[in-house]
Amino acid sequence: MAERLNIGLFGFGTVGRGLYDVLEETRLKEARIRRICVRNLNKDRGVDADFTDNPDDIFGDPAINLIVELIDDADASYRIVRRALEANIPVVTGNKKMLAYHLRELVELQRATGTPLLYDASACGSIPVIRNLEEYYDNDLLISVKGILNGSSNFILSKIFNENMSYPDALRMAQELGFAESDPSLDIDGFDSLFKLIIITLHAFGRYVEPERIFVYGISSMNDDDIRFATEKKRRIKLVAHVEKLQDGRMIMCVIPQLISRDKYIYSVEDEFNGVVIKGKFYYKQFMFGRGAGGYPTGSAVLSDIMACFYHYKYEYKKLNSESVPEYTDDFVFRIYLRYSADEDLALFRFRTIREKYVSETSKYVVGDISLHDLYTIRDDIRGRNLFVAAYPEN
Repeated sequence: MAERLNIGLFGFGTVGRGLYDVLEETRLKEARIRRICVRNLNKDRGVDADFTDNPDDIFGDPAINLIVELIDDADASYRIVRRALEANIPVVTGNKKMLAYHLRELVELQRATGTPLLYDASACGSIPVIRNLEEYYDNDLLISVKGILNGSSNFILSKIFNENMSYPDALRMAQELGFAESDPSLDIDGFDSLFKLIIITLHAFGRYVEPERIFVYGISSMNDDDIRFATEKKRRIKLVAHVEKLQDGRMIMCVIPQLISRDKYIYSVEDEFNGVVIKGKFYYKQFMFGRGAGGYPTGSAVLSDIMACFYHYKYEYKKLNSESVPEYTDDFVFRIYLRYSADEDLALFRFRTIREKYVSETSKYVVGDISLHDLYTIRDDIRGRNLFVAAYPEN
């Protein structure tokens, strides 16, 4: 790598501007933004920088020796990252959706070209979970990684449980403060967490699993009855992403709301913060906590990747070559809470055991055991119905 990184930056939204401000504040000698590619050149950005709307102006500039891609279009992100790797230009990206769908291919392209692709900023913002899983937990002792990976949904749930806000009011506040988009479905329906979980799992266990194979369910159908149930049980609802290696060596993954008890680390993770619990043999549990979104936290994580490139760091993906890479399975039975309104909705769920059932004129719920596979098979049928599902872990 050269004595200084001359960055070609794609995107100048919240994170791109955050990175620009962080670099201006730190005034690093090792890295500077040389040119920024945006969609709309007529928009006033409020900074004195060299903007272009033509990607060739960046890729054709021989002085640029690092690409940083921070746009929200997954397809365009993929084209930029692939072009950079094929041109042997190191690249940093924060696009978790693009990575979730193309990570296996991009890993092979990195190996073929010997060109680094870094993306710590794609999962959990300022929390350095990927590099820690890649380096510190480089062994077979790791059992599970679970946590709150989406700050928008966690902000909403915090307002509901801490300030007795209604779900619509909490969502509206999250949108007004910029924590949730005008279309918040990626966040509240769990897909943002899913994309991050796929990336984390590759570095935790060396296994890539396609997004379509994983059960994901969010909080968009949650109502006051569900909040009341959680409160009566002295629990809080959190949207949790979870990967765990079972005793037989296989691995499960899912994103689902969970009824979290007070003794769990993530019970107290509030507002737009993320929290990740890493569990292993002998060292038991370790907890990582920090801001998971926002221009400055994520921009700082991007800067960490930039400096890693300066020092010639790249992911080695050693776990992908391990003989003990776990197979993915959804053959796993666990306890859930189901609130429903119509008996035909209840009939969709193939409970192994019913532990508790409540029926009144205004509310109906069941607590019982069901397999992850059976939930996966009805995932499309239960979306949009007047029901809510949450994992209900036993203490």
